[in-house]
Amino acid sequence: MYQLYIGNKNYSSWSLRPWLLMTHFKVAFEEINVPLTGASTHIAYSSNGLVPCLHDDGFQVWDTLAIAEFLHESHPDKGFYPTDKHARARARSISAEMHSGFGALRSAMPMNIKLPRLKGRPLTDAEAADVARIDEIFVTTRREFAGDKPYLFGDFSVADAMFSPVVWRLFTYNVPLSGEAQAYCDAMLAHPAMKAWAAAAIAETTAFAHYDDVADQFGGV
Repeated sequence: MYQLYIGNKNYSSWSLRPWLLMTHFKVAFEEINVPLTGASTHIAYSSNGLVPCLHDDGFQVWDTLAIAEFLHESHPDKGFYPTDKHARARARSISAEMHSGFGALRSAMPMNIKLPRLKGRPLTDAEAADVARIDEIFVTTRREFAGDKPYLFGDFSVADAMFSPVVWRLFTYNVPLSGEAQAYCDAMLAHPAMKAWAAAAIAETTAFAHYDDVADQFGGV
């Protein structure tokens, strides 16, 4: 059985992605929580000292996107990516864009599921540009590939998992979206695995003030 090393569920956006994938696709794994302390205390579990890290009979695969690709290759029957080559290429393109981009939004809006939905605030130009691009990705991808199904490519895929922490951020910080993009976010928030992750996050006791204090910057509750 795989072992998946993850960080605190309330804060660890990178950990959410492979956990969500493996849970959705019913890939059996042992979940091992590594409390995030701000220091690289978990070097024994991953070569780069970070989570998430997937262990396959002792072999380490770290970095969320690498884990997703490894799972796709290991379980080709599961449907981690769309079967159509153009849809699959698009899924990889937007997953990679999420993996490396949207720095302004990431910096200003850390994932913090325990925060109640905030009042929100006007976005900076850089934040607004990130949100506009995310909205565009959600809308154009679904129009082209989703049909009448709820996720980016119709059925749930790696791309949805890659954007899952952003969905939480957009919700928590009360960021306005177009109607179509909001409908997609609503579908993601209703996913049973997203709800299970959130319930576990809320039950955690670890708190980081520098993440929790952002509530006032977004108008409070």
